[in-house]
Amino acid sequence: MSMTTTPPGPAVPPPLAVSANEPEIPKRRNVEALLLLLALAIGLFAYANVDQAMTGKYPSNLTALGVEFGVVLLAAHLVVRRFAPYADPVILPVAAMINGLGLVLIHRLDPYNIANKLAPKGGAAPTQAIYTVVGLVVFIAVLIIIRDHRVLQRYTYISALVGLFLVGLPAVLPARISEVNGARSWIRLGGFSVQPAEFGKLLLVSFFAAFLHAKRDALALASRRVLGVYLPRGRDLGPILVCWGFAMLVLIRETDLGVSLMFFGAFVIMLYMATERTSWLLFGVLLFVGGATIVAKISPHVMVRVTSWLHPFSDVHNTTRQIAQSMYAFANGGLFGTGLGQGYPTQVGFANNADFILDTVGEELGLVGLTALLIAYAMIVVRGVKAAMLVRDPYGKLLGAGLAVTFCLQVFITAGGVMRLIPMTGLPMPFLAYGGSALIANWILVALLLRISDAARRPLPPAIPLSDEMTQVVKA
Repeated sequence: MSMTTTPPGPAVPPPLAVSANEPEIPKRRNVEALLLLLALAIGLFAYANVDQAMTGKYPSNLTALGVEFGVVLLAAHLVVRRFAPYADPVILPVAAMINGLGLVLIHRLDPYNIANKLAPKGGAAPTQAIYTVVGLVVFIAVLIIIRDHRVLQRYTYISALVGLFLVGLPAVLPARISEVNGARSWIRLGGFSVQPAEFGKLLLVSFFAAFLHAKRDALALASRRVLGVYLPRGRDLGPILVCWGFAMLVLIRETDLGVSLMFFGAFVIMLYMATERTSWLLFGVLLFVGGATIVAKISPHVMVRVTSWLHPFSDVHNTTRQIAQSMYAFANGGLFGTGLGQGYPTQVGFANNADFILDTVGEELGLVGLTALLIAYAMIVVRGVKAAMLVRDPYGKLLGAGLAVTFCLQVFITAGGVMRLIPMTGLPMPFLAYGGSALIANWILVALLLRISDAARRPLPPAIPLSDEMTQVVKA
């Protein structure tokens, strides 16, 4: 074995090194702080407006509430500034603004709900305010604990097992514990209630992202082309059939169309994004529509919702009352609305929770206010998808896109049911409707999106420069 040396040459600059003259990527944390201040101001203005319309005077605790929520939002902002400095500056303020508007609308409906025993003791608004603080504390904890989203990939199958357990748990519990308004998707013990599927969906999205990242090459293969669409191979249909079967079991046992649709829809859309095969979307739609149609024929609760969707005025004094009143509310709101506190959203019933709180927005803020709210939701989705596109690792891309798609699906399913685009599902409107489980789960979702966007915008570390010392070449 002989050894030769190469003569020294000029130093080669590292190709990925960050030079001193390169502009620094802006963190935009000051922009986030200003937007959070604006979100707080919008919430306080709406709160004052509601009380002025309903009682003729401004609320006495306006300043105290402003200080309390200002401190909580400031804490969230400082944690983002410290632990996710390159995160998207828009997602947190928009989520805070929608959450604040939800608190105002729940407060506006509280007198009716307290009188009819539809709200917890003391009112739903104070309870929801506590849930908001808890949600922001959990948001802070997630950002501090999860420093790198790729850590979640280590727990792929644990996430799948726990997620499936949380989604399916209400189905095996007695109806007296799990059933609310005909749907078995809750766990109620004493004065405590939780909707476990809200947390299960996050774990399942993490599992879907890891699974599709590992199997995307096989699932992207096609067998034959039919009517311009490449069909998947028969051997690759296993995952989507298993997911569909579980979604149908949830629909049959829990009679909850919203949970099964969101669970299966998220998987199908993520499968499409991973493989870029339109056939998966078509196959998924046919499977779910066919399965839901069969279930609707054997489940009275699901059939009532389908009938209310197709014939909203067939039984306005009983089964179709809510959807009929919902349509009247939107019509009464018109273009600019009746004004906060000046409509009749209490005619709908259960307007403070689930999906029908959107009627209050449509009636009292009109088409303009409703459009602004949907644009705010769209901003969270678009920013989440943008972070997914920019992040460098494949798992992060699928995780970010899956979280954004899940959030988008929940908004679409809920708003679509209220506006009679699809049958009613009972899913809560994110950040807007009453309920602690959904609110806390959505704050976790926002924290994960910020973690992914921080990784996407964070500059690469400088590459290690090559040594200009003599290089030894070993020749056999």
